[in-house]
Amino acid sequence: MSDSQDHPNHPDVDQSDRVLPRNLRQTGDPGIEMLVSTRVRKSPFFDKSFNEEGAWRCTVYNRIYHPRGLVEPEDGGAMAEYEALTEAVTLWDVAVERQIRVKGPDAEALTDYVITRDATEIDPMHGKYVILCNEDGGILNDPILLRISDDEFWFSISDSTLMQWIQGVNVGMDFDAEVDEIDVAPMQIQGPLSEDVMIDVAGESVSEIPYYGLMEAEINGAEVLISQTGFSGEKGFEIYVRDASKNAERVWDPVLDSVKAHGGMQIAPGHHRRIAAGILSWGQDMDHETSPFQVNLGYQVPDEKPGDYIGKEELERQQSLINEGEYPFNLKLVGLKIAGEPIRDYAPDFWLISDPQTGNECGYMTSPWWNPDLETNIGLGFVPAEKLQEETDVRLNDEIYEDDLDLEFEVHLPDRYSEGDESVFATVAEVPFKESVNPSAREQAKLGAKQEASD
Repeated sequence: MSDSQDHPNHPDVDQSDRVLPRNLRQTGDPGIEMLVSTRVRKSPFFDKSFNEEGAWRCTVYNRIYHPRGLVEPEDGGAMAEYEALTEAVTLWDVAVERQIRVKGPDAEALTDYVITRDATEIDPMHGKYVILCNEDGGILNDPILLRISDDEFWFSISDSTLMQWIQGVNVGMDFDAEVDEIDVAPMQIQGPLSEDVMIDVAGESVSEIPYYGLMEAEINGAEVLISQTGFSGEKGFEIYVRDASKNAERVWDPVLDSVKAHGGMQIAPGHHRRIAAGILSWGQDMDHETSPFQVNLGYQVPDEKPGDYIGKEELERQQSLINEGEYPFNLKLVGLKIAGEPIRDYAPDFWLISDPQTGNECGYMTSPWWNPDLETNIGLGFVPAEKLQEETDVRLNDEIYEDDLDLEFEVHLPDRYSEGDESVFATVAEVPFKESVNPSAREQAKLGAKQEASD
């Protein structure tokens, strides 16, 4: 095809700074079935989620089947699950967050070398949200890192292979540490009544766990590790079941009973709520060719960190260019408030974004969804960094978004959401769209800056 406009993968969107461009072809949902086989692992909660609670669809995450729909569409679907999450309490099967343990005399040194943040500042029985980058500064994974003791760390990983990479670093750099996946399966209890559930199953002491703090406990005779963390922006906890192949259901049953007693239910992970909170999803909003500076994770790159870490030289080079006013990437992730009919389910494609002034394709959506609290579609998407620099006062080296901007794009939604029009307008918006119960370091900095401005 000689005309690029007719090319199915939309080369007008400038992905020239990537080795492997995103597949932007718009294919929709072909209505295929998921093949269940022994090539993909079943989590210890598989029977509970699919056979007992009736999860009706799934995806594959970290090579494990992952429930992505509990409430049937005719009963309200994902938005009924949103209501349970934001108004009551919910249980999530997140055993797909495989636990990679680094243990041994050099556990701290190895961990510090593979993450951008300073591992030496994490106290035992505490955690941090961290990123790991390759030598080109691309984000390999963005796990929650749990420090169990002086010589033991758990990487609660997002959807990308990490264990073999850390094992390779361990061998290549001759660290004295063991790197393995361990028999631990997490579940999340998320929502405003999550603490009530946790008190039911683990006792009053859970109320003393600080955000990102850890506590050893026992539930129904099984040993667990509890953290105050989650992927929702709501108040929440995670329960890491030890010896999960034996104990998973032993813990699951009393937790789900308490969730239901408090008016809640099991749901799929709340992507509609995490988008509102500005929480990123690896594979959708970023990948191994995405720099932290493209997705508002610049705060994860320290100005000063003792010692070396993988990607340090390249990330410092990028930071230096940005400080000099030269943004080294074509596209940058922004928040968008999007017109059109309510988007009430997962997007099957990276929907295209165009410049309304020229009509040219220029970017793509990664994570769109309807937000009933804001009464609008919201989402995250990549747009040209040059346009942001030219037409707004957005500081592209700054992880803190400005207020909603008078800058519009067009998003090419499927017919079901666009009322038959070819595109709908979208306005660049402040992120997070909705505040989290426990603000991130980025959000805290933004709130502080706003307070200073008001003073």
